[in-house]
Order: sequence, then structure tokens, then C-alpha cells
Amino acid sequence: MELLRILRPVHWVKNVFVFAALVFSRRLAGPLAESLPAVGLALGAFVCFCLASSAIYVVNDVLDRKTDSVHPQRRSRLIAAGRVTVPAALAVGAGCAVLALIGSLLLSATLAAIILVYLLLMVFYSMGLKHVMIVDCVIIALGFCLRAGAGAVVIDVFISPWLVICTFALTLFLAFSKRRGEIAQLQANSEAFRKTLGEYTPELLAHMLDVSSVLAVVCFLLYAMDFRTRELFGSNNLVYTTPVVLYCIFRFSALTQKGLYSDPVKLIVVDRSFQIGLSLWVVLCIGIIYGTGIV
Repeated sequence: MELLRILRPVHWVKNVFVFAALVFSRRLAGPLAESLPAVGLALGAFVCFCLASSAIYVVNDVLDRKTDSVHPQRRSRLIAAGRVTVPAALAVGAGCAVLALIGSLLLSATLAAIILVYLLLMVFYSMGLKHVMIVDCVIIALGFCLRAGAGAVVIDVFISPWLVICTFALTLFLAFSKRRGEIAQLQANSEAFRKTLGEYTPELLAHMLDVSSVLAVVCFLLYAMDFRTRELFGSNNLVYTTPVVLYCIFRFSALTQKGLYSDPVKLIVVDRSFQIGLSLWVVLCIGIIYGTGIV
């Protein structure tokens, strides 16, 4: 059970970005003979990314076991607490990485290449790039773009550049939010936990949050108004979901800047108001993409 916990299954929710291409390409609206294989391929890519991300979590926890000990919450992580040995953890992580590569290769050679790039990028991140200011958050955002790209590649569909940039900006916003939440929560001990937190300031992060959130919203609007989107969905009604998007972004930003959450995943899993807003946006999008338009 403890070896399973070091894989951080609760964080697998981050890999839902793999399904973006499946939903926004309207592949679910096709005949069952076409939609079911697409769903199967997307699920396969999701599982591969879950294994790959778990492998990286293990590597990161092994490398961070000393700094995690000064964090009020992460000190209880199994590797930092000494409840799982480093050799055992690395063996499990290596197994996950190998399974991710083999599984993705069975689905698509291009998907396997994306998984490999993701693993290498995140290993470099864990080994040192996470200590480089701004670069640390950019790499996190690139990891989510690779997830979205993998979802498109595995089912062989076109993905809008505006949607890719929107994904990058949105996840960059989430990464900066995490740094802001860590500073608010750890305060004087923040630099001891993460070196780059000594270089970030609340004011600088507030500015970065503003820029990345505005970029995400603008790119979403450009995607919603794009002629390809109109041709695919039969309307540009996605633009009318913008108020819900803004609510979710503002809610997320407010809670992290108060220091109530230093982990975006925990906020998403725990905060009921954010969950309602996100669920409403998902329902509206599905209605617009697959219905005749409900807005």
C-alpha cells in the first residue's frame, strides 16, 4: 500500500488534459465503430501518462527528501519520513517509466516519443531546472502541453494552436499560483524548502498571475471565435462560457494568494465552489460541442 501511495494516484487527475483533444475534436459524436476505438486510445494514453508522471513523482520525492522534511505537510511523505527506502522507491519508479514507454509504443510511436520527451524533461526539472526561476514554472506548463498533444496524436486529430497556447498559459498560471501559495504558507521558511521561492516575491508573482491568466482567457476567446471552431461545432457559442472561466480563475487565484492551498490539486479536490464552477463549464462545453447549442 505504501509503494502505491508514493505514486501519488490523487495527482493522476492532472492527466485529464489528455482527453481534451478527444472532446474538442467531436470524436465522441461519431459512429460507435469510430468513437469507441478513439476512447480506448485516449484511455491508453491517459494510463501511460499516469505511469510516467508517477515515475517522475518518485524521482522528485527521492531528490527532495531532505527539503520536504522542513515542509509542514510534505514532511509526512513516505520517502522523506523514511517509511519507504530509496532503492525500493527507485525500483518502483523505474518500473512505471518502462511500462509507460512500452504501453505508449504499442499505441503509437509518436506517443512513445512524447512520453520519452516528457520523462527526460521532468528528470532534468527534478535534477536542477526546478531551481531556476521562471524556467521551473515554464517546464511544468510544457508538461501539460505534452499531455494535450499526446491526446491529439494518439487519436490522430488536429489540435488548434490557440488551444495549445491556452493550455500553456493556463497551466503556467497554475504553476505560479502554486509558488504563491507556497510563499504564503511557508513564509520565512519558503527558501529553505524551495530555492526559487527566495527569488520570487508576492508582488512579482501577482504580476505573473495577472499576465498568465489574461493570456489564457484571450487565447480561449480566440479559439472560441476561430473559423475552424465554428466549422467544427456549428457555432462560436463557446465564447459565452467566458464568465464561468473568469470565475474559476479568480476563485483559484484568491484562494492560493491567501495561502489556503499550496497545492492546486488539493484546491480542486477540496473547494466546493471551484468544483461547481468547473463542473458548470464542462457541462456547458459539452452541451455546445455536442448539442445544438444551449447558450
